[in-house]
Amino acid sequence: MTSTAPDPSQTAFVSSGLAALARPSRLVFPIDSPVLLAKLIAASARTTPSARPPLRLTDLARFDSILSAFSRTWEHGTVVVHRDDTGNRTLVVLDVQLGPSALPRPAKKRKRPVRDEDADSATGDPEDEHVDADAAPGEDEHADPPTSPSRHLSRELREVYAILQRGTAKGRLLAERFRSTNAFEPVCPRITKDDCAKFRAQAQGADSGSSICPRVHFRPIIRAHTDPSLGHCSYLNTCYSEPTYALSPSIPPLPSAPRPPGTMSTPVSLPSGLGAGGRGKEKAPCRYLHYEVDWDEGDGSAFVANSNTSQGGVTFSQRDSSKEVAKAQEFKLPIGLGPTSEDKPLLPPQWINCDLRRFDYSVLGKFHVIMADPPWDIHMSLPYGTMTDDEMRAMPIPALQDEGLLFLWVTGRAMEVGRECLRVWGYTRVDEVVWIKTNQLQRVIRTGRTGHWLNHTKEHMLVAVKTRTDSAGNIVYPSWCNRGLDTDVIVSEVRETSRKPDEVYGLIERMCPGGRKIEIFGRKHNTRPGWLTLGNQLGADQLYEEDLKSRIQARYPERISISNPSAGSQSIAR
Repeated sequence: MTSTAPDPSQTAFVSSGLAALARPSRLVFPIDSPVLLAKLIAASARTTPSARPPLRLTDLARFDSILSAFSRTWEHGTVVVHRDDTGNRTLVVLDVQLGPSALPRPAKKRKRPVRDEDADSATGDPEDEHVDADAAPGEDEHADPPTSPSRHLSRELREVYAILQRGTAKGRLLAERFRSTNAFEPVCPRITKDDCAKFRAQAQGADSGSSICPRVHFRPIIRAHTDPSLGHCSYLNTCYSEPTYALSPSIPPLPSAPRPPGTMSTPVSLPSGLGAGGRGKEKAPCRYLHYEVDWDEGDGSAFVANSNTSQGGVTFSQRDSSKEVAKAQEFKLPIGLGPTSEDKPLLPPQWINCDLRRFDYSVLGKFHVIMADPPWDIHMSLPYGTMTDDEMRAMPIPALQDEGLLFLWVTGRAMEVGRECLRVWGYTRVDEVVWIKTNQLQRVIRTGRTGHWLNHTKEHMLVAVKTRTDSAGNIVYPSWCNRGLDTDVIVSEVRETSRKPDEVYGLIERMCPGGRKIEIFGRKHNTRPGWLTLGNQLGADQLYEEDLKSRIQARYPERISISNPSAGSQSIAR
């Protein structure tokens, strides 16, 4: 087990960096120790870009011990800290005061010149901000820097101020309950293992050998038609003109497909239709540079990195599978359980394959949540059929809800058309979610496939409620909706055409636990437990709600009821 005791170089780094940040009043107190550590590392990177700081963000325990030691004695002044006894016991720095030896020499007072305010805000010169033209000649311009609004408070009041600035227990419990369960694997900025080893050898010297960092790396795919001088393909793992599209790590393998040993995923069938701006994958393969995950023995979740703290090198050793990792105790804070106020198990995924223009939506019943990704006519060449604006306005969306939420995906000119459709359908827009698209290297997508003026790297999802008003004309919002749990920005990797990020489903299900949910214009990859999906590319229908099956059989007698032995229930098929 690695010791958390700091060495002299780390102590000196924190001491000098803290004095440098406190001198020009660049810190606002109280401040958490993780935030302060990040500021110290960032300041060190600006002053000496080539040098590697002796502390990293993962060395928080050592950093806290250094701050605790400085609270007793510090050569540059005084450090006031407070340990939060609740939650994760975060160390909070209440104040940093420099002693006389650490303050700069009194400078001759100069009158502040008249300059453009916009230029001042752009340059952001912190030194000029402390110059007072009305100060007495010879007065030290740094004598009383406005470092913190709590500087004039006593130690006890500073602790109270720090407690008021922290989140409540309820907020921390909500964040713990709804935190993402998806494992995040950071990508190495050097991309390839060779470049990573060269960079580490150059930065750390010959002692680092050929070690690499424990992050995800990629290897370039060089084919006969590849032109490396063109640079990276914007889509990389979802470029339909690249034959290795089926090997994309972002596309899950089929459940029945075997997983070869030592591979990240198994091949899946390529999607139908044309991609890459209308080119066929066989006729015009993409000449840009593509990558695949560099997966070798010793990488990934089956191994752990043991870092040599003195040199920064990384060696890999196999994890002992016999040892079980103890999980932290989970505290759940009860919140709204949705329209039914009951925590019931979800039904398996349901779907109906139909013509969405002619299907009788009245047989479906009412839903608490509707999500739709319509094929808007955005006046561009698309690999699928679109619907006109009049056809979208005529969609019988109001028949599916008496009260509830509507999530509508829009892009391009559809952002205006979608808002018009909401008004026609009888909905009121209350919010909007933005999906920032990234590629395999976790970089923002720049494809040139959509957008007449700028490359589109995002999509929007309008959030609306069914318009219901009280006697005074005020909108009545659903009482069962859990509000304020998520943010309005999703950063996620692109996958197949029209496939939206999985994070959006979690967002919706947290806003409305339980209840009936329907997704319109969906495909097979959109099916999800607790949801009913409508689309024309879903194959044989699958239903588990008995009353819904009976209504569909009565309305469409040509659909034949068949059994589903694997699920132990009934389904409907053409």
